[in-house]
Amino acid sequence: MNTILPRIKFDFPNYKKTLRYCFYTMRRPLDGFWDLIHEKRGSLAAANTIVLVTVIVEVLRAVLTNFQFINTRMETFNGWFTAGAVILPIFLWCVANWSLTTLFDGKGHISYIYMGTAYALVPMVLINAFLIPISHVITFDEGGIYWVLTSIGILWSTLLLLCAMKQIHDYSFAKTILTSISTIAAIGIMLFIFILFFAVISDGFAYFYSIFQEAMYRFRTG
Repeated sequence: MNTILPRIKFDFPNYKKTLRYCFYTMRRPLDGFWDLIHEKRGSLAAANTIVLVTVIVEVLRAVLTNFQFINTRMETFNGWFTAGAVILPIFLWCVANWSLTTLFDGKGHISYIYMGTAYALVPMVLINAFLIPISHVITFDEGGIYWVLTSIGILWSTLLLLCAMKQIHDYSFAKTILTSISTIAAIGIMLFIFILFFAVISDGFAYFYSIFQEAMYRFRTG
């Protein structure tokens, strides 16, 4: 029987190929991120997988890392909050970067920015996953190893992110750094507007709720 809905086929071999490509972008970021977009070597499915793995690693890192390095209070720990702490910055970065680069002749679509951002996370994810068992082997006096590796992961991913934005938007390094700093500033403005909006909504709700309570009190006593 024919169906009205089209059949959606998942190209698993291509998915594996685009997912493995993240290791190439780690080693040769300029060529890697150029081909990621212009030669279609990356995919949104692989990018989503990397982000999902990032969330899982961050949750496991908070729960399983030796308390000498990360002391998580399990009675107040919230995995959804940890997941949001990963996904929200990625979302804000993509939206802010896309919004700014459209004003500065950027050539990247928001899907390209998302893919480049996700692929840039790989070194940090791999190092953080490696540090979970390592934290139970080294002592606190050897903690410098832990923090050095953590810093290497953050720095490596930051450099990859800059390379990704450069190749995606076809910018010079100077313009890439300028737009990246502007993107961070835009994220701060977006957060400020959101907090201000939330505060206004909360105050308005509290005001009308107090009026409702006063009306109900007068109705009962009148």
